[in-house]
Amino acid sequence: MKQTVFIIDDDASIRKSLGRLLRASDLVTEDFPSAERYLERAPYDGVGCILLDVNMPGISGIELQTQLMDSGRDLPIIFLTGYGNISMSVNAMKRGALDFLTKPVSEEQLLPAVRQALQHHHSLRDERDIRASIEARLATLTHREKEVMRELITGAPNKIVADRLGIAIKTVKVHRANLMLKMGVRSIAELLHLCHLVGTKPDAPPLR
Repeated sequence: MKQTVFIIDDDASIRKSLGRLLRASDLVTEDFPSAERYLERAPYDGVGCILLDVNMPGISGIELQTQLMDSGRDLPIIFLTGYGNISMSVNAMKRGALDFLTKPVSEEQLLPAVRQALQHHHSLRDERDIRASIEARLATLTHREKEVMRELITGAPNKIVADRLGIAIKTVKVHRANLMLKMGVRSIAELLHLCHLVGTKPDAPPLR
């Protein structure tokens, strides 16, 4: 799978040296002299990360981080700075940055940080794909099947579900079989696990 590291720094020599190191490790790179130029690029849908200079003319690295977060772009960010600033580092990390490296960055610092960021993004994408698959399956359920599922994941047996919903036990069993088939599970434990992955809890409001 293609993995791209985006280097955003107003210093051409920094972009060149970082790019050389990364390409020597079989990574694809794209570099930009400013945050504005990066924002002109079409959104990237592969696995990647951003090496981002903190202090740049125009939109700063911190401001770009905010814009990317607000627009839902999830590429992990590794900040680069010419000087150490504990307060800035803490704030950036709280806002989701994975690392904060001080220039000049050595190969021993850079490569592990980038590999960690790429692995992190790969995991994020896997989780996103799993959630999307579960949500797509949930969307195929009828309103009654969702009601039955809501009761089942509380641990309620068929009889209790029937009493709560005012339907026959036989009807509960039919809905139960149908929803289990649609969700691709064989047990209530598996069903509960899928629901937890997408944030559906037994005490949450009824699904629509």
